[in-house]
Amino acid sequence: MNKKPKILIVDDEKGLRLGTKRLLESEGYYVETAENGTIGIQLGTKKDFDIAVIDLKMPDIDGTAVLKAIKEAKPNTVCFIATAYASYDSAVESTRLGAYSYIPKPFTPDEFIHEIEKGYKQRLLILEAEKLKQEREERMLELANEKSRLNTIIESITSGVLVVNSTGEIVYYNHAALNKLDIEEISLGEYILDKLPDEITESVNKYLKSDQVIYNSYTVEVELKTHRELFVDVTCSPVVHPDGSLAGVVIVIKNITEFKKIELLKSQFVSMVAHELKTPIAAVQGFLKIILDDQLNIDREKQKEYLQRSTVRLEGLLTLVNDLLDISRMEIKSKKRDIEELDVKEIFDSTLQFLEIEIKKKGIIVELNIEEEIPPLKADQNEITRLLTNILSNAIKYNKSNGTINIEVQTNNNYFLIDIADTGIGLTPEEKEKLFLEFYRAKNENTRNVSGTGLGLTIVKRIIDSYHGKITVDSTYGEGTIFKIQLPK
Repeated sequence: MNKKPKILIVDDEKGLRLGTKRLLESEGYYVETAENGTIGIQLGTKKDFDIAVIDLKMPDIDGTAVLKAIKEAKPNTVCFIATAYASYDSAVESTRLGAYSYIPKPFTPDEFIHEIEKGYKQRLLILEAEKLKQEREERMLELANEKSRLNTIIESITSGVLVVNSTGEIVYYNHAALNKLDIEEISLGEYILDKLPDEITESVNKYLKSDQVIYNSYTVEVELKTHRELFVDVTCSPVVHPDGSLAGVVIVIKNITEFKKIELLKSQFVSMVAHELKTPIAAVQGFLKIILDDQLNIDREKQKEYLQRSTVRLEGLLTLVNDLLDISRMEIKSKKRDIEELDVKEIFDSTLQFLEIEIKKKGIIVELNIEEEIPPLKADQNEITRLLTNILSNAIKYNKSNGTINIEVQTNNNYFLIDIADTGIGLTPEEKEKLFLEFYRAKNENTRNVSGTGLGLTIVKRIIDSYHGKITVDSTYGEGTIFKIQLPK
C-alpha cells in the first residue's frame, strides 16, 4: 500500500504510550495516541485506523468499552487488547467484542512489532475481502439492472418473444407472446411445444430434432384466429452455446393481420379495376372489328355511330383512369395542393354553370342559399371544384325529371356547413352503407341507364378526409338524398 498504516494507541501510561509511538513511527507507521478511554473512543470512532492497541485497565473507561465502541463504528479496524492483568473472562469478553488478539505487558519491541505486523496483514485481508464483496455486490446489482433493462425492453416490444431450451422448455417469454398465442398462464421450465400451433412446433422441432446444429432461421405465417382476425409471422432462430452446441430456439411472433387485410383489399381492388377496364375496352374493340371487317359492308352512317359509341366508351375509360390516378395520389399524399382563399359563392356558381347543360336537360330547378358575408374558404380550388362537381353531378344524374336540388351553405364557429339535397331516387339502407366504397354503384331499375365509374364519391370522401372534414348522408329510397358536408374554417 502506498499510504502509511495508521495506528491508534489508547493507554493511560504516558511512558508506554510515547515509547510505542516512537517505535512504530521508526518502522514507518503513522501513529496517534489517546491518554484515556474517552479520547480513545473519540479518535477511534471518527477516524479510520488500520490498527488500534487498547489498554484493558484505564481510570475513566474500561478497555472493553473502548473496544466495543470502536468496533461498532469501524468494524474493519483490527483491535488489540494490551494488559498485564489478562484473565480468562476478559479474554472471552474481548474476543466476543471483536478483539483480534492480546498483547501481554510487559513486551519487547520485537514482540510488539511482530504483533502489529500480524495485525496489519489481517487488516489487509479484511480490506481485500471487503473490496471483493463490494465488487461482487456491484456485479450482482449490475446483473440485476441488466436483467431489469432486458425485461423492460422485451416487454415493450409489440412482437411476441418466446425462448425455449434444447428440450422444449420455456426459459423466457413476454406477455405479447402469451396474448397472441392466447395462452393464459405459463411457468418457466414448463414444456411449451404442446401449447404452440402445429406450424410453430414443426419449425422449432427442426432445430431440436436435428443431429447437427442448424444456423438458418425459419419463417412461417400462421392464421391464429379464423376469418382473418389474427395473422402472425413467426420467425424461429437458433441460440447457440459458445462451444457450438444448441442451447435453444428463440421464437419471434409479429402481428401481420393488417398487412394481410391490405393484401386482400389490394387483390380485390385489382380485380375490380380489371373488371371495370375490361368492359369498355371489349366494347370498343368489338365496334372497331365490325368497322374493319370488309365482309360486313357497314354503311357510312353505321360506322359513324359505332365510332361515336366507341368515343363515349373511351371517354368513360379515360375518366376512370384519371379517377384511379387521383385516388392513388391521395393515398401516397403526392397530389400537389395550392391553398388559397376561395369565394364560396363564386365556386358554386362556376360549378353549376359547368353542369348547366345536364341541369336543363332534366328540367331541374337549383336553389342556392348562401349565408350572407360568408368568409372565404381556405382550400385548393381544383379539389373543392372536383368535390362539388362529383356530388352535384350525382344529384343531377340520379334526380327525377323536373326535380329540385337545394343547396344550403352556412358556418358555425369551426366549420363551413354545406347541405346538398335532391329529389332523386334515394338509397336503401344497404346502399347507403356502401356508398363511398371504390367502384360501388347502386344497381336497380332506376339506375340502369346512368353511367359512371363508381369512384366519384370515393374521391369526394378522400378529399374531405384530407381536410379533416366530415361527410354524412341522409337518404330515403324513392324520395331523395341529402349530403351534409363539414369543412374546417
